[in-house]
Amino acid sequence: MGTLKGHLLPGVFFLFISLYYSVLVSFALLRGQRFLKPPLTAREKRGHRWWQLLPLEGVVKVVASLMCITAELFYPPGVNRLKIIDWEDPRLPFVFQNNWQHVTMYSFFLLSGVVDIVSRSCQAQQNMKLERAAEALAFCVLALLMVVHIENKNALEVRVHVLFIVPTFLVGLVLAVEVWVPDQPQLWVLKTWMGLVLSNWLLQLCLVMYVPPSGQPWRAENHGDLGFLTIFFCWHLALAAAILATVYGICSLWHHRCSSGKGASGAKYQPCPTSYSSEELEKLRAGAEQQGGGV
Repeated sequence: MGTLKGHLLPGVFFLFISLYYSVLVSFALLRGQRFLKPPLTAREKRGHRWWQLLPLEGVVKVVASLMCITAELFYPPGVNRLKIIDWEDPRLPFVFQNNWQHVTMYSFFLLSGVVDIVSRSCQAQQNMKLERAAEALAFCVLALLMVVHIENKNALEVRVHVLFIVPTFLVGLVLAVEVWVPDQPQLWVLKTWMGLVLSNWLLQLCLVMYVPPSGQPWRAENHGDLGFLTIFFCWHLALAAAILATVYGICSLWHHRCSSGKGASGAKYQPCPTSYSSEELEKLRAGAEQQGGGV
């Protein structure tokens, strides 16, 4: 992960997941849903094979985590970082610390994906609390390992990673709260907002550390450069809120358009009352009698 690709790919992954949740949250708020994603009941699972019930989100977590773990251990081709201790050195030092930190992070997201799949496909009743707990654990482990990751780094790397820890910890905290207090729209919005901040800042980290737009590298010893990092992070807070508001606006237009279309079609094809006791039919009869008497 200590390369441009290693930071860019997780950033893009988190961004797509955050945008997906932005759409889910927007429609849930517009429709007044009680659940963000209604759990499957035993009756709904009946008659389906387990592979037909596989959750897309869980499958994506598993596949993406396995790809990242494989890259950490065996990329570029011919490299093998499976060993943790250098047995050839008499001091027996640990080796590949950064790679194993990343492998540990990805492994907990892999675990979260497996829990999603088992809960939805294999259990008689989907366990949403267990899914949220596994996801909260993955983000808390990510934040914890980031604290260790910044050891022996220069001031620039420490600053960007500390700012990355903030939204990561908040996402994990919200997910942990949802285990005991689920289905709260305020928590949906906060979790999605922090997810957008996390993914956007991970992409910003790529620009700061690997491909600065100006062509000049950021200077770790310059207090002005470090100060602007915090300013840019605050801008990312506003940017994420703007993205979430934009997604909500687009979903609102779509929702009202579909609602008005259904309303119009419902009014057009609404069947006429056929019961002789209905008020509408009595009015029609009275009108017809008046017209017949006038003729």
